[in-house]
Amino acid sequence: MLQQTRVEAVIPYFERWMARFPTLERLANASEKEVLSAWEGLGYYSRARNLQRAARMVVEEYGSQLPREVSALRKLPGIGHYTAGAIASIAFGLDQPTLDGNLRRVLARLFDVRQAADTPAGDRILWELAAENLPHGQAGDYNQALMDLGATVCLPKKPHCSACPLVKVCQARARGVQEQRPVLKPKRKVPHYVQVAAVIVRDGQVLITRRPTKGLLGGMWEFPNGRVEGEPALELETVIETGYNLSVRVGDPLGMVKHAYTHFRVTEYAYLCEAISIKRQENLEWVEFVRLADYPMGKIDRQIAGLARAKTLGTL
Repeated sequence: MLQQTRVEAVIPYFERWMARFPTLERLANASEKEVLSAWEGLGYYSRARNLQRAARMVVEEYGSQLPREVSALRKLPGIGHYTAGAIASIAFGLDQPTLDGNLRRVLARLFDVRQAADTPAGDRILWELAAENLPHGQAGDYNQALMDLGATVCLPKKPHCSACPLVKVCQARARGVQEQRPVLKPKRKVPHYVQVAAVIVRDGQVLITRRPTKGLLGGMWEFPNGRVEGEPALELETVIETGYNLSVRVGDPLGMVKHAYTHFRVTEYAYLCEAISIKRQENLEWVEFVRLADYPMGKIDRQIAGLARAKTLGTL
């Protein structure tokens, strides 16, 4: 959960997750729908699927005991170099370095690393520094201390250098370039896409579709939608027919929702629609409005669900 997500955002999700899946066996035997529902709101949903896959592997191949060796940990789905090092050092007390975003920033400033941190060369330098400076027998405390230092003092912008216990040995601070470290590659322009969604209602039910398991929001549920180049309302019928083999009649607008993903931004317009012709498909399901909460959705579609329910409340 802490991969690419801040601690304060994770805590309530972690507490609910552990109440729902208190053991590896409980998680391994849960349905994907249940897992994604519990994860909803944290984003990067491949993490949830990998976590369940890892739980199943640990139950089946390691007798429900998480392996201690880094090489074995890295074979588990979703566990890479950073996570394996964190588990090995913090959970098992092994002398293993780790390198999260906070550690990267702290080390880049302490040693004034001028190589871009988000390149293979910069990554290699930072891992070498993490390993070289690891105090034997105290790796877990050391890694956690530097993580906390980066999260509370050595901030990305306007670091609190006067409060830092390492200020006297920080090379970037000595040269006055602490806010220019870590060096990062220039960011690419973030593309913006316009989409349109059809909220197709029939007899108190709404039609939703399940996304492919692989890829963005894999396995999540959403309203039939598509990307448009022109006027959303005018293109909606064609988009839905092309993408889902559905014929609809466009009705009232429900509203507009915006969301920023890691590499692109989306503006999505939603419209109430009437079904004209719908062919039965495995990935389509009619659901009562009150049951939409049981289906895991991304933020855009969860907001559209709220708009649709508010619009149709009292008329269904």
